[in-house]
Amino acid sequence: MAAKSTTPDTGATDGKKSNVSKDELLKYYREMLLIRRFEEKAGQLYGMGLIGGFCHLYIGQEAVVVGLEACTKEGDKRVTSYRDHGHMLACGMEANGVMAELTGREGGYSRGKGGSMHMFSREKHFYGGHGIVGAQVPIGAGLAFADRYKGNDNVTFTYFGDGAANQGQVYEAYNMAELWDLPVIFVIENNGYAMGTSVKRSTKSTSLYGRGLAYGIPGEQVDGMDVLAVKAAGEAAVAHCRAGKGPYILEMMTYRYRGHSMSDPAKYRTREEVEKMKAEKDAIEHVRDLLLGAGLANEDELKAIDKQIKDVVNASAEFAKESPEPSVSELYTDIYA
Repeated sequence: MAAKSTTPDTGATDGKKSNVSKDELLKYYREMLLIRRFEEKAGQLYGMGLIGGFCHLYIGQEAVVVGLEACTKEGDKRVTSYRDHGHMLACGMEANGVMAELTGREGGYSRGKGGSMHMFSREKHFYGGHGIVGAQVPIGAGLAFADRYKGNDNVTFTYFGDGAANQGQVYEAYNMAELWDLPVIFVIENNGYAMGTSVKRSTKSTSLYGRGLAYGIPGEQVDGMDVLAVKAAGEAAVAHCRAGKGPYILEMMTYRYRGHSMSDPAKYRTREEVEKMKAEKDAIEHVRDLLLGAGLANEDELKAIDKQIKDVVNASAEFAKESPEPSVSELYTDIYA
């Protein structure tokens, strides 16, 4: 049996402390580190010209998807926006297939035709990756409607950002989700800047989750830089949905360290602000401190994990480079007409 350790206050919105095992903490550490190292490598490949089009990195926001995936069971679904590589890795999609898709290769999840923003996995119940701001929100409600219709207790996690929270279709989806008691968790990944405009300049709302109250949808604001706080909030939201009580909104207060996309110099914020977040709120460092502070791991063990993760990521880059580009005949597959 794994050793138990009571962690310090995780910053969860209810202020409670969490008991978490060594195995759980190491799992979250590995998963967040995989996303971080994968995204760093993707940024390198983009700079080398091996990834074309747009590329939106998830660096800094890893705790959100890792904490929520810890609350899922087989059959649960997830759909998100174009900042999606972390969601793919967290739900169990292979790094090789994700990196090959980023580089437009046949070994990718969409056989090299979807790229960064448009890959799917029916096996992992991952439904995209969507390039249109907010378009995935009604799709997520539709996925939840299917489960409601079938009478199972599956839940759909529908992720979108603070910028998308101002889209009208979000509120149409809220209305229908509450009317039909759909088992959908609307996850607002509020990284503070949308494409480059501060939330403080773009909305008068004191909270984005609070907008759901007009439709009767409960929710809460969560420290999205703390994987344990995310998991605790996620468990409450999942229990609400599985009990047939309808939708729930989680506003994850998170932060991206890079620009909106690889082409964004991020001049709308100071370097000091970013460095302060890295130093004081980094999700991976937080779990690292918990492991070391409670004597659940030592520096050498964590260095070994980092090496293992780097090996996986480097192998995915090599796999992508060696995978052939799709043949011209692929232009005529997977299309409607």
